[in-house]
Order: sequence, then structure tokens, then C-alpha cells
Amino acid sequence: MSSRRAPTDFPFGTLTADAGRSADPVVVEIVQGSLASVEMEVETAIARTSRSPMIRDAHDFRAGIHDRLLRKLTGRSYSALVHPIARDFPLAEMKPGDVFFHNDVYRSEGGIGHLPDLCVTVPVFHDSGSGPEVVAFIQAFGHHDDIGGAVPGSMPSNAESVFEEGLMVPPIKLWDAGEPNRAALAIMTRNSRMPESLAADLDAECSACLMGARRLGELFDRYGRETVEASFDAIIDRTTETYRREILSQIPVGEWVWEDYAEHDGVDEPMLHTQRITLTRTAADDPDGERLILDFDGTSPQAKGPINHCGDYSDGVFLKKWLAPILRNLAESPERMAELDVNEGIIPLIEMRFPPPGTLLTPVFPAPTNARTFVILRLLGVLAGVLAKAVDGRMPADQETIRYTGVYGDDLAGRPYLMREVLGGGSGGRYYADGEDTIHVVPDSRNLPSEFTEARFPFRVEALSLAMDSGGAGQFRGGLGYEKHIRMLKDGHFMSIADRSILACWGVKGGLAGKPFEVTIDAGGPNERIVDALADAEPVAAGEVIRIRTTGGGGWGNPLDREPGSVVRDVQWRKVSPEAALADYGVVLTGSRDDDTLGFDAEATAAKRSSRHGPAEAFFDRGPGYATLAGGAAHAAVDVS
Repeated sequence: MSSRRAPTDFPFGTLTADAGRSADPVVVEIVQGSLASVEMEVETAIARTSRSPMIRDAHDFRAGIHDRLLRKLTGRSYSALVHPIARDFPLAEMKPGDVFFHNDVYRSEGGIGHLPDLCVTVPVFHDSGSGPEVVAFIQAFGHHDDIGGAVPGSMPSNAESVFEEGLMVPPIKLWDAGEPNRAALAIMTRNSRMPESLAADLDAECSACLMGARRLGELFDRYGRETVEASFDAIIDRTTETYRREILSQIPVGEWVWEDYAEHDGVDEPMLHTQRITLTRTAADDPDGERLILDFDGTSPQAKGPINHCGDYSDGVFLKKWLAPILRNLAESPERMAELDVNEGIIPLIEMRFPPPGTLLTPVFPAPTNARTFVILRLLGVLAGVLAKAVDGRMPADQETIRYTGVYGDDLAGRPYLMREVLGGGSGGRYYADGEDTIHVVPDSRNLPSEFTEARFPFRVEALSLAMDSGGAGQFRGGLGYEKHIRMLKDGHFMSIADRSILACWGVKGGLAGKPFEVTIDAGGPNERIVDALADAEPVAAGEVIRIRTTGGGGWGNPLDREPGSVVRDVQWRKVSPEAALADYGVVLTGSRDDDTLGFDAEATAAKRSSRHGPAEAFFDRGPGYATLAGGAAHAAVDVS
């Protein structure tokens, strides 16, 4: 079997001769608004008709709209790629009512990261007089409860092969001209521990995408193919020019290097699994144009365990769109940042250079990938860090990363159950504001409602709050993570796929790292134990409490420069403890938060701070866990600005 598929040629270029520059700007706005409306309608339909907690309640899915050149048109969220469908099924042979499906990581052109992410693609048709032709695609993909494999949830933490992770489905036609492929559906549901939920979710996604295809077809019917496709070109071209003018202009010409690490692959002992970016910002007169070059040379070899990510397919087109939202932090204001979309228009501005096959980012089949979030999410932070070096810290500190926690077993009626949850954490402090508390990287995703989980599963949620002191101290504090307490009502098992349990979210420009992820079972009881962040089947007895604390974001700037009044407010709101106010911020408190007399002693605070004020040892603070894995070193060589 070949270790790597040969590169595939895909269509490229524009739909119109002038790249949409002659398109009516009013119509372009109407088309862009219609695309956003269709995308939202598809997602709403999926959320209302799906069944599994991960899709219906946690909202760990997203939709996307692509043109017939496979370019992503919408930019509110990331999505998978149409490339593997177009590779295996000629557009000219597609029919109205067709639905395509895949989840095979190594056959996805980089658009699928692990097997629980199932992807549905529906072609959009328009008849200009010579019969229906494909003019666009509607796509939905999301994280499903279970697709087979060695453990419930299809994410075995110690997998050494993708064959342990579940059912692999290369691109297939799941519906043929409106008729479901019931044999394929039967195979997939038979391989799932949650067959009814899987069947309902797939039905919801297929139906929603078919509905979206009808809606988008109506747009073509109303304005005509030529007008709509000119608008598509204009939308993408506008993104390119906006990022070139407003974002690239903020980055000086030059070269910078930074790296960060995953801490554990589930097989070997904890170690530093390096992800490195050498960032080059080219000049306007460069022969290949003004752009950013991201060179991943120096990334560690592929891991034995499942933290690998297939990033180098299709010239890294998925990875470019995945990383590009980090660039929005360079916008002139937070308000402008929120207005910037990331669609295919970002592609001409980013060049990626990958190391040879066999690294964390270029794994060779059948390397396992189910915990690829340890790499693909860490790369968001690596790009933010290397940009921080380029722009003297005008980037946020490190943010939370995804972690999957859950419990499973038999419920009180003896029926098998599986509860998976993606709990967020704190985002990094920014040069103008504190980080946000308990954010979720996946857009619109959320924690599971306690009322729902208690009604469906044999446990009780006794607490869901902000984890005090979890945000990294700084002039602008890191956002806080969650603290959640789950009391089991029946014996079961706890599972976790998480990193940042040793290596904390880093602080920048004098800011301190946040607190790492931690799970404790039976805290204060006779069987108290800290659970490894990678755990498949930790036994939990009825009556025991699972305490989950998620990561806090890193701090930005020296904590001794934080306004004392802001520290008092944080203590009053129980985001910062009185002890941390003194130890981290040098603020001497007076009064009590219990009777609204809390304040600070200005003279004593000034004296305390003046005795400690000094430059940070390094531009980045990785927290005490880094020394544990780095032979006692306080920081890496690349951490100096």
C-alpha cells in the first residue's frame, strides 16, 4: 500500500474573466447575505432535527457553501472540503438529489481530522437551458457520538493505528437521485454503539443540506448563473484585497520563528512534541507576490499515539483557512475584527511549506489521528505566538484548546449510554482587554445543559462555575476556564481526551501562563485521585464526584501593571482569590468581599509592586509544567523576542 497518495489536480481560477470586478455591488451584497442565510438555515435545521447530544445540544458541527470550483464562499466558520468528492465523482455525472458522504481522514484531502467527523456534501444544480448543471455545493460535517473502534466515542487515547479508531468510509454516494443507499447506512449504524442517534443525525444532515441546495438553487433562478457567479468571484476577491490591505500591512517584512508543543500522545511517556512555524512576510516586489510563508520544518516526527494531523494534502488549503482567523487579531479594532470573514480569498495570501512525510503534520497511513486537536489547535497558538514576535506583542496570549470529556456505562434502567462533552476554557488576554471566560473554539458550540444531562444520564451536575484563578495573571488577565462537578448515581466510567494538563496556555509580554486542565475524582474523599488527561475507562463508583477544571487563558502584559481597581473587582467577582491578588498582582486588599467593603491600600500596593517590578525573563511564559518536560529549562530558545 502506498504511504501517500499522489497529488490530485483540482480546478482553480475564477468563474468570470474579470474575477467579479464588474459585478453589481448591490447584487453582491444580496448574494452574500443570501449565502449567510442559507448556511444558517441549514445549521438551524440540523440542530432542531438531530438526536445526539454532540450535534443537537453541544452544536459540534458546522455547514459551508462552496462554488463549483470548490472554493469556500462563506466565512463565519470553518468547514471541510469538497475536493475529495470532486476527485472521485465527476461533476458532470452528478444528479439532483445526490448526497455524498465521507469520513476517511487519509482520503479527505486534509478536510477531515478524525473518524468521528462525518461529512455530508450535496451538489446544487441550475438549468440555464441545456439541462441541470452543478453550480455549487452545500456541506455539513460534525463530531458524532460513535463510529465504532476500540472504545465508546471512537477516540481511543492509546491507539497506535487508525484501524483502532472506527469505521473508515471513503467518499461514497449515500443518496442517489433522492434514494438513500440503505446498505451503506446499515453498515455504518451497525458499526456504531449508538446506532439510533447516528441514523437520526445523518438523516438530519442529509435533509438539511438538500434543503440548502434548493434554497441556493432559487438564488440562481432569480438572478441567473452569470450574475451569481460574478458575485461569488467578487466576494472572494474582496476578501483577498481586504486582508492584503488591512492585515498584511500590519506585519513588517521579515522572518520569525516560534514553536509550541503537545505534551502527551497516549502511548509514550509525556514529552515535548514540537510544532514549529517559521514565518516569512514577503515584500510587495517579491517575484511571487506579497504574502505570508508558513514553513513547518522542525515539527516533530509523527507520534505513535493519535495526536497526528494530516495537514499537507491539497497544498494545505484546509489548514490555511483553519489558521487564517488568527490573522484577524491584527485588525484596527475589535469591531473590525468581527466583520472580517475567512473564505477562499485568504488562499493567495498564504503559502505553506511542509516537511517530508512522517511528521505530526504529515503523518503516513495508518498513523492514528483521533486526538489531532493536540496539533491542529496548537498550531493556532503557534501562529499567534510567531506573529506576536513580529508585531511586538500585539496579539492575544494563548487560548483554550478543545478537550473531550465524558462518562459511559449502563443507566438506571440497564440501557447503555454515552455522554460526551466539549467543555471550553479561557481565551488569552489581549493588548486592550482581558480574555473571555469559557469560550469554545468551535463556533456556536456550547456545554451540555445540566437539565438535559440529568434527565437522560445517571448522574447529577452539582456545580458548573468559573474556575477561580485559572486565568493567567497579566496587565490584561487571561479568561477563566470551567469548574464542573458531576456526581455519579450509578457505577460508570470516565473518559478524557485532553492536553494542556502539564503545559499551560502561555502568557506573552510579561503575562503569566494560565492554569492547566485537571480532573480529580472523589476530591477530599477516601479514593481521591487525579485522572490522566488521556483516559479511556477510569472507573467511577456511584456517589463519587468527578471534578473537571478546564484551562485558563494566558495573561498579557506584566500583572504588576494591572489597575488595582480591576484586581479588586476580580476578587469581588470571585475570579481571582485574595491570595492571588497579593502574590500575582501585588495588590494589598482591605475590607471584605462578603460585606461590600473590599478595597485596596494604595500606598502599600505601590510599595509592594515597586519592590518586585522588573522586566520579564522571556517574551513568553509557559508556566511551571514546561520545565518538567524540558529538563528544568524555564523557557525555550525561541521564547526570547
